[in-house]
Formats: sequence, C-alpha cells, structure tokens
Amino acid sequence: MLKLLSPVNFFRITFLTLTLYSLTAQAAKSQKEEVNLYSYRQEFLLRPLLKAFESANNVKVNVVTMKKGLLQRLKAEGKHSPADIVLTADIGNLELLSKEGLLQKFTSKKVEENIPKAFRDPKGFWIGLSARARIIYYSKKRVNPKELLSYEDLMSNKFKGKICSRSGLHPYNISLLSSLIYHRGEAFALSWAKKVRENLARKPQGNDRSQVKAISEGLCDISLGNTYYMGKMLENPEQREWASRTGIIFPNQKTTGSHINITGVGITKSSRNIKAAKKLVEFLTGGLAQHLYAQVNHEYPLKEEVPFSGIVKSFGADQSGINNGQFKRDLKALVKLSDLRTKSIKLLNKAGFE
Repeated sequence: MLKLLSPVNFFRITFLTLTLYSLTAQAAKSQKEEVNLYSYRQEFLLRPLLKAFESANNVKVNVVTMKKGLLQRLKAEGKHSPADIVLTADIGNLELLSKEGLLQKFTSKKVEENIPKAFRDPKGFWIGLSARARIIYYSKKRVNPKELLSYEDLMSNKFKGKICSRSGLHPYNISLLSSLIYHRGEAFALSWAKKVRENLARKPQGNDRSQVKAISEGLCDISLGNTYYMGKMLENPEQREWASRTGIIFPNQKTTGSHINITGVGITKSSRNIKAAKKLVEFLTGGLAQHLYAQVNHEYPLKEEVPFSGIVKSFGADQSGINNGQFKRDLKALVKLSDLRTKSIKLLNKAGFE
C-alpha cells in the first residue's frame, strides 16, 4: 500500500531538492568556460598572453601545439574536432585552412577597430595578430653591409660558399620566394633560388637561431631569418654573445620593401565554444595582448598605437630609411603569398633548394 508523505516531510524533501538544484546550477555557473586552441606556435611563446586572458575572462585555454600536420589533423577530425581556434605563423597556412572549409566567418567591431584592413581576411575567415620581417643576418667582422642591401644581392658570386639556410621548403622561405615571384616573375624567382643554393656553405638545416650561431662560429657569413628571433636571442644570456656578433639588414628598402608575414587566427567550423573563442580572438587583437606580443616576443604588433619593444626599436638604427624600428614593408605581396605558394614550392624543388 502506497504511504503518503506527511506535509512536513513533503516540504522538507521539496526544500532539499530545490536547494540541491540551486547549488548544482551555481556550481555549473561558477565553472570556467573552456576554449581549445590548436597552435603551430610553441605554447611558451603564447602562455603570457593566454594567462592574462584566462585571468580577465574566467575562461580556460587548452593548447595543443604541433609543428606539422595541423591541416591534416583538422581534416581527419572533421565536424568532431575539439578545436575552437587555430593559430598559425604564416598567411599561406591561414588561407589553406580557409580554402579547405575548416574555418568559419565571424565579424567583430572590436577586431575591426584593433587590426588594420590589410591584415584581415576580406572574406572574414581569419585575422592577423602580429607581423615579422624576413631579414638578412650577417657577420659584422666578415661582411660589408653596403654590399648586401637586397634579397637579390644574395645571388652575387662574392657570397659563394658563405650563406647558411634552414630548409628551402620551410614556410618562411616559401613565402619569401612567393614575394619574389609576385614582384619579379617566375623565371627570376627560379634563378634566385638556384643562385642562392649555389652560394650555400652547407646543406640547409636547423632553424633561424642555428644559422646565427653558425655565422658566429665562422661556418658561414650570411643567412635569412625573422626579426623576432634576433630579439629573443639578444635577451637570452646563453645566446646573446653570438647573436651580438651578427648584424641585421632590412632588405629592399629602396624598392619593394622587406618581405613580411603574419601570425594569425581563425575560428574553426567545428567550434562548440564560439562565444569563448570570439572572446579570445578579440582579446588577442586588443591592446594588452598586442603589447605582450611586442614586449615578450619582439614581434611587430598590428594594433597601430602599440609601441615596439626596446630591442626592436634598435633594429636598423644605422640604416637609411629606418627610424625607431620602423621600416618599409612589402604589403603589396602579402595578400598574394597564399596564391603563389604552390608555384613557389615547385620552383624550390626545381632549384634543388632542400
């Protein structure tokens, strides 16, 4: 026989049920939102930015770092991918992700206010966060910088056996050759790749930092590298000595301007945390994050009023046309780098630059 609850017990159970529901709802509300970031860039470079974002927004950022295979992983995971945001250090990679249908469009007045139009995808799939220039590193003892004012000067026979390089098929070098295709055509770009390969002191290897170390050790006299690497080396006690023996040149200041590329982000089509993802993208384009990009990583912030780091301000101070870290940038080729990527890879393979 069913026994009815007394009015007192009924109200007790009802009260406890409502209290438990309320506590559960409050706990769920107090839990941090989460956003998952797939990144080509190493987490230690991003962590100062992400830590500031987490503290300000009560959102936890989970980072998956990968040097290769980001595109392939997202394609394999498809609509089930846990990634909300992808961050990559090359405009070509951003465009590839977009063309493969892996990113979604999103608009934000904050982003539009923070990042100039030249560094935002006109179709709305990705946003640039920071920039760097592909400059020339040279031995202060063995090279006259007046003889090395352009990328084209690297073709000179006087530099035979004196150039070091990382892999010719690294995205940084692919983008540089793409810019040469844009300005000078495929025939010239192929000739450039062949001549630079002939001028190599050793087989392409290592990263940009190891090229500077090789210059310091006398293994070669010249290399190509990104600006922020020099900044990171000069502040590192273990690397400062050999980095200080190396000078830097911003090429093509009297013609096209130095080749630049960007780090940028996009929100994935599979994102399940779009609100938090949008918050993070807006934060990364804002003043605090842009300041940290500049001061911690020695990159060029894209938010115009954010100052460069002291080290970056000192770059090229003795060169004509460069003032307080400012230099002529090749913005014309930037928007075409992705379209020329396939041609660039084909020419690098043809030249045997690997």
